[in-house]
Amino acid sequence: MAEGIPLNDEDRIPWLCALHDTLRREDSSRQDAILACSALKKMYRQVLVSGASAIESNQSQQPGENAALKILFVHLDGPMDIIAGRLEKRRGHFMPPELLKSQFDTLEPPSAPESFITVSLEKSLPEIVLEIERAISQREAFLE
Repeated sequence: MAEGIPLNDEDRIPWLCALHDTLRREDSSRQDAILACSALKKMYRQVLVSGASAIESNQSQQPGENAALKILFVHLDGPMDIIAGRLEKRRGHFMPPELLKSQFDTLEPPSAPESFITVSLEKSLPEIVLEIERAISQREAFLE
């Protein structure tokens, strides 16, 4: 990406599997975790939830396998011009603003039955954080 070349599935899958492993370790330690990444496709989110098995079989889990992680995805939604303006303000970030269109082209917004909320980037940062905190609190209350 730093060279202005969009990542493909082959580039992303090992990275997503490593992120899944990190989330699995946190979950095994009974730790809550917040992970920020661009899981643009449904398959990428499935890898975060279930690991490599999500791409190897696309079947339900076999007996004895680890259960899927309980992840709440936060889809930060906004028009390209707002996101482009924010990218222009970044300094030292690996992703050049020229790749934004490829990100939008790749995006498969979350949908049912995925566990997600959509938050508008047109809100202020404090409003965005509050909306995410509320969703996490409601989800924790539901899971208890």
